[in-house]
Formats: sequence, C-alpha cells, structure tokens
Amino acid sequence: MIEGVAHGLHFAPENQTDSVHADIGSMEHRRIHTMLSPAHRPEFILDKERWLRGADPDLLASSIFAESWSDFAIYHGVPQFGVFRDGGSPLWVGADMRRRWPNRVALYGPVDPYASDALDEVDRLVEEERVVGIKFYPADLVHGRVQTFHMDDERLLFPIYERARQRGLRSVAVHKAIPLGLFPSHPYRVEDVEVAAAAFPDLTFEVVHGGFAFLEETAMLLGRFPNVVVNLEGTTAYLNNAPRRFAEIIGTLLAQFDAEDRILWATGVSAVHPQPPLEAFWSLEIPEELIQSGCRPLTPEAKRKILGLNAARLLGLDIESLKKSQRKDEFGLDGHLAAPWSGDVAFTPERRP
Repeated sequence: MIEGVAHGLHFAPENQTDSVHADIGSMEHRRIHTMLSPAHRPEFILDKERWLRGADPDLLASSIFAESWSDFAIYHGVPQFGVFRDGGSPLWVGADMRRRWPNRVALYGPVDPYASDALDEVDRLVEEERVVGIKFYPADLVHGRVQTFHMDDERLLFPIYERARQRGLRSVAVHKAIPLGLFPSHPYRVEDVEVAAAAFPDLTFEVVHGGFAFLEETAMLLGRFPNVVVNLEGTTAYLNNAPRRFAEIIGTLLAQFDAEDRILWATGVSAVHPQPPLEAFWSLEIPEELIQSGCRPLTPEAKRKILGLNAARLLGLDIESLKKSQRKDEFGLDGHLAAPWSGDVAFTPERRP
C-alpha cells in the first residue's frame, strides 16, 4: 500500500514569516485534524504542541510504516514560502526520511512560480533532491501581498512544465479543493487544469484533495483527460466520520471512463493519522441507492489499484523489488501495528489484512 501524500507540517511560530496568515492557516489545519479524525478515538489526535511541530521524520515514518498498513510514501513539500520559512511541509523532512529508508520514500519538490529562479529550482530539485515530481500551491504571500495563480497561466506556469519535462519528470501535483487561510477561493477550483493537461499530454497532472469540493467538475476533468489523476488526500478523512459522503465521492469519480486506474490513495499524514481511513476503505461498499443514482461499485480490484498499484505504475516503482528490501528493514512487512503517534516501532496486536 502506498501513502500518496505525507506532510511534515511545520506551523510552529519559529517557522512563520507572517503570523496573521500562518496563525489562521494553522488554526484551520488543526480544526481539520480534530474534526476529521475518528470521533470517540482520542488516541488518533495529536497533542497541539506536538502537532504544531509535526516536521519530524521519526513521527511520520512511524505513523506510516509502523502504525498503518502503508509500505511506501510520497512526501510532498508545500511551497508557501511567503507564510512559512521552510514552507508548510518542509522538503528536508522527506529528504531525511528517504535517506534513512530509501526503499520506502519518494519526494515531490515544492516550486514557487513567482520566484525569479523557479526554473533553476526545478533543476536543483532534480539534481540535488532527486525528486520524482513537483508540487504547486496556488496561493501565497509574495513580498507581503496575496498572490494567486492558475495552472493554465502560459507565461508563469508553462515554462516550468516544460523544464520539468526536459528534466525527465512526469508528475505535476497541485493543491486544489480546500481553500485555507485568508486567500481567495478561485485558484482552488479545478477547471484551470484542463488547458495545462491538453497542452502537455506527456505530463501527469495530479489534482490533490480531489473530490473534497467541486466533485462534479473534478469527475468531468478525470473523465476527459487521460493524463489527469485524482489524489484523495483530505477526501479520505471523510471515511472516519462520514463514510457515506466518501462513498458518494469515490462512486462519482469511478463512474468516469478508466477512472479506477487514475485515482491515488492519500491521507496527508500528519493532517490525520493514516490507519483509520485505510481500515474504513478496505471494508467500504458503495450503498445500493448511490449505485442506482449513477455511482459505480468499489470492487476489490479497484481498491487494490487505488491503494497502491496506480501510484506504483505512475512512478515506475518495482513493487517486488521494494518488498524484498522492505522485509529487511526495521519496519518489515508482516508486523503488528504500533500505537498511534508512538514515534517508534513497538508493535501491538492489530495486524495487516
């Protein structure tokens, strides 16, 4: 199983460059963590001070590889450098994880299109950080002022896509559907991905938080562009307390042509703990009334694709080779699950399916 988005969230005061935007953004993230974590299971909610300093390779690695069924993770850096010095999810966290567990972690590098050296940064991310994709966030502070962009901006974004393509990258991810902080909501819509996907058919455009909002638009985007994939980060949290809502979302997406091959599992850990949504998804069935209204059933084959096979295919991962090496590391593949947020590899009786 592949965790499609891991974040080392770093909202502590020492990482803030603008306290107003940072405080409001972190407050909203904290609300997501507490409200979308499983009700009546307080062990899955991090203490606030620990949560503010979630940029911790050990905390993340344990939660993903020791405390959940996931065997591999894609770490996303978040390029909100106008609000947070290292970004909201500093790349160094994922880089340290990959250094320590090279057969379990891949990196998406954060790119700020307003930076004067954005193209050089793509080169650096490839050469020095060995990223397998790039990540955009459509709103930030630039010289203290709110700036937004859309993915169809030919002047600002297209040269970055071209450079990424030249450097051998194929995955372009963008935060969508969940506006946070004091930023306008329009750049979080999904229609702007259409022009980019049409102009760069050999790149894969990854709509992160797909279906959390703008579900119909996201489904139509998925249905019309074979190089668009939907990343379920955030959306999977509905499984904790509102499983029918998630069933409607995934059933709507699956109704599009070939969609089960282009949906990626993700929880955005440490936004929420990764294990409860995994358990709920594994046992989920689409209610009959939703199927009668046009949703597609969620078959065991589709679950396996969404939970890891799709991401492995997109990144060119050799699953059998990874399994062979993972069996030998400290987490292994067949152990019991450690306690939530324990930050170690002490195992408890709950087992993988």
